[in-house]
Amino acid sequence: MDELNIPDLPAAPFSVDGLFKGGTTLAEERVLLERSKTMSVITDKVTIVGAGQVGMACAFAIVSQGFSHHLALVDMYEDKVKGEAWDLEHASAFMRGGLKIEASSSYDITHSSSVCVVTAGARQREGESRLDLLQRNVQIFKNVIPKLVEESPDTVLLIVSNPVDILTWVAWKISGLPKERVIGSGTNLDSSRLRTFMSQRLGVAAVNCHGYIIGEHGDSSVAVWSSMTACGVRLRDLNPKAGMEDDPENWEDLHQRVINGAYDVIKAKGYTSWAIGMSVSWIVRNLLRNERVTHVLSVHAQNLHGIKEDMYLALPAIAGPTGVQKIISLQLTPEEEAQLQKSASTLWEVAKELKM
Repeated sequence: MDELNIPDLPAAPFSVDGLFKGGTTLAEERVLLERSKTMSVITDKVTIVGAGQVGMACAFAIVSQGFSHHLALVDMYEDKVKGEAWDLEHASAFMRGGLKIEASSSYDITHSSSVCVVTAGARQREGESRLDLLQRNVQIFKNVIPKLVEESPDTVLLIVSNPVDILTWVAWKISGLPKERVIGSGTNLDSSRLRTFMSQRLGVAAVNCHGYIIGEHGDSSVAVWSSMTACGVRLRDLNPKAGMEDDPENWEDLHQRVINGAYDVIKAKGYTSWAIGMSVSWIVRNLLRNERVTHVLSVHAQNLHGIKEDMYLALPAIAGPTGVQKIISLQLTPEEEAQLQKSASTLWEVAKELKM
């Protein structure tokens, strides 16, 4: 969709006079509040489900950069999530435009959210298979996703929980929402890691390095070496074998560093948080502001690049208040396209075994 029609904001569901001067009864105010939950209102309210390291890094990155002034934090541990909310909200004086943060174990506080970010998920137990872990996360999503959609039927779901591509597909199946309004954080962070490593190797700023990691957010990801540039110069114009097996400069080593990046951080500090928080915050910014910036998101990829499976995986896309607006048609080499198709098949072989 090239044109986005954002409706004018309707009048507030009840007046200040009604609240404080007796002009509207409490029963009438409750009816109006319930009605307001179904209105198609574009606000900057963002819900984050999961107040762990990743969820709170997302929250901090979103509010500290002024992308949203109204957060709803939901976590099963109510005391912890309230403490996190108070800690953030106490910085309101340093935030331009003020700050409102709600926190609860109940999903009532999430109503009328423009974006719902899901970071919640089960941790892998010792000896537990990937499929068993995924199945436990399916059960968690069966509890979480319908409640978010009930409170915010016009929301965009942004899934961050891992494995993000499969869980985004799960969220789409459970939610009943159009595929455009269910997306995952995909390989947006992987692509940032690649650009960082390119900048370090070349001695130029990361913002001047451009390239995509697509496919699975994981071991079968695909580095699109054929279109990578630095300062406007295509790598393969300088080194036609960049990223190939017989590359004398071994650029593929950067891709392996990207794949191992999260493992390296987890080994050193126990978890990842800040980089994914920043990545998610910029996705949220574009979902709210419709700035038409490209991010590498988990999107429904069936029938794209020869992918036959009913699966989500990461491709560069433009997303705004109504979700995915455009998926960029990359000019992949035959080798890159085959790798992407293999990545889709790898994900589908796991997803199809899940009990939905």
